[in-house]
Amino acid sequence: MVDLLGLMMILDLHKQGLSVSAIAQRTGLDRKTVRKYIERGALAPQYSPRPPRPTVIAPFEAFVRERVAAWPELTGTRLLREIRQQGYTGSYTVLKRLLRRVRPPKAPAFEHRFETPAGLQAQVDFAEFRVEFTAEPGQERKVWLFAMVLGHSRYLWAQFVLHQDLPTLLRCHMEAFEHFGGSPREILYDRMKTAVLGEPEAGRGVIYNAKLLGLGKHYSFMPRACQPYRAKTKGKVERPFRYIRADFFMARQFADIADMNRQLRQWLDTVANARRHGSTERIVAEHFDQEQAYLQPLPAGRFEAVLSVQRRLSSDGLVSVGGNYYSVPDGTRARLVEVQSTADQVRILENDKVIAVHTLLQGRKQRSVLPGHRQPVRLTQRGDKPSVRLLPGHAVATRRLDVYEQIARHLGGAR
Repeated sequence: MVDLLGLMMILDLHKQGLSVSAIAQRTGLDRKTVRKYIERGALAPQYSPRPPRPTVIAPFEAFVRERVAAWPELTGTRLLREIRQQGYTGSYTVLKRLLRRVRPPKAPAFEHRFETPAGLQAQVDFAEFRVEFTAEPGQERKVWLFAMVLGHSRYLWAQFVLHQDLPTLLRCHMEAFEHFGGSPREILYDRMKTAVLGEPEAGRGVIYNAKLLGLGKHYSFMPRACQPYRAKTKGKVERPFRYIRADFFMARQFADIADMNRQLRQWLDTVANARRHGSTERIVAEHFDQEQAYLQPLPAGRFEAVLSVQRRLSSDGLVSVGGNYYSVPDGTRARLVEVQSTADQVRILENDKVIAVHTLLQGRKQRSVLPGHRQPVRLTQRGDKPSVRLLPGHAVATRRLDVYEQIARHLGGAR
């Protein structure tokens, strides 16, 4: 078989007047071969197709085709596990190439984008992030991103928090409304436990958290739960999470969560809300300036949601609330106290009387000890040893010295 370069050499030598024998001698080919290509002329040489080489997936192709034909929605990772049990040693990429050829094509489907009027709707959700703060090297922390997006303008307010409990949910709502300068008429939620408690047995309607309903009444918005297994109904807040993770969170360093939120606020103001949105084709901040006039005015004061629980005092006179510890006065006698939590405070009550008011701590394993709650240790008359300080709720009876002498004599006689 002569390749294209060899063919061109034969024809060129023939054009120079060399005989068939001379060309055969110079090229090392047989004279019949030279004569054949001279008669054929400048045609591309014909190659017979190579026989297909066996591939690593070939022995399993029939099985994959059968499985996909019966169960078109089977995932590639599931099929990979199944054929590996049969001895497949190839990569997942090879299997995906086969699946692209054998899987039935999906029917084309187009998503309908629901646009909402100005001031009507916002969407809310939490997303989990894992971060190592430079102030705590070597320790990975789990933080949560609360985000609220106005459906009309796509204006985004977000904040990283250490909890996704009900007090945090309520506080973030209030801070978002204050930033917006108003509230929407309805808010769409995923079925987060802090917002949606469940459904009645009849299956009609949704049971919302009573505190969330109280917040909605105070700020004049109606909570709405998105349909189960229909995450796309809340896509306006789901997509920003991916955007924040890729454009803000990755390849950054944060000293602590306060620094994290400072950087986030700057990014929201200068990047996220300053960009031209791909769906609306408008600058987000400029669009929000127009939507703001349609938001409902804020009430005169903040919403005061009080969450009341009972807590037992620790041996050092502290109460555990949300992973943090709050002090009570040294004279507290009750071992079981009532704790009332709001969005900003922790109030501790003994027998319905407020004995301590603390600012709510945002971290974990922190202590808030108010001034005056721990009396200084008194020294004995000799001044060399501190006297014993009694813990809250404890008392020791005092006796005359002759009582102890009688006890000593009695014990000595018993021996």
